Amino acid sequence: MPRRTAQERTGSPLPPVPGSLQAPPSPADATPPRTARSPRPAGIGGSSPQASPRRRDAPPDGPGRGEAPAPPPPEEIRGRPEPRTCDNRPMTTLKSKLQDDLNAAIKERDELRSSTLRLTLAAITKEEVAGTTKRELSDDEVQKVITREAKKRREAAEAFAGAGRAEQAEREKAEGEVLAGYLPKQLSDEELTAIVAQAVEEAKAAGAEGPRAMGAVMKIVNPKVAGQAEGGRVAAAVKKLLAAG
Repeated sequence: MPRRTAQERTGSPLPPVPGSLQAPPSPADATPPRTARSPRPAGIGGSSPQASPRRRDAPPDGPGRGEAPAPPPPEEIRGRPEPRTCDNRPMTTLKSKLQDDLNAAIKERDELRSSTLRLTLAAITKEEVAGTTKRELSDDEVQKVITREAKKRREAAEAFAGAGRAEQAEREKAEGEVLAGYLPKQLSDEELTAIVAQAVEEAKAAGAEGPRAMGAVMKIVNPKVAGQAEGGRVAAAVKKLLAAG
């Protein structure tokens, strides 16, 4: 049996013999020298470094923080949007009031008022498109339309009452009272007569007398009673005083 060497018996390399030659270790057997461990980046492995104090002039964190709040929409600044016509022009004051009152009547389920105002607004729209081009009526023109509609109600009430149809007459009368709320206070017969008498005297002083002064007197009276008396009432009062004079 061949003899085993001391290295084979112990399994470990023998210390080098002084003065003997020994081969350098292979690169595979070489152990790399240990180096200092590099610091772990912040936020990795659950550890986080202590937050450094923030500069006072540094911008705040988070989207939108530190920014001026957005201005409110125009509707919240001005309140309710201004009513406008189909061509984007401001609606007249009286017409917009009729529209607002119609909306309120619909919410309150007031059938009489809502029906009356709806028909009146339809009459105003019809007047606006009566010409060659659509236009917006002024408050005075809207008032004339309301006056005309109120007159229709009174005449219809009288016609229904004469025919013995009391229910329809009361309905027309009630609608006329709704429209009267949008018109100036009507002159009484006494007030109208006083205004016409004064106009007759003015026309007489200018040289117009008798039935032929009808036009001159009406020209004086109409501006004074505008919206406060119907044209028929005024003309009847003028004719009466001119005939008596």
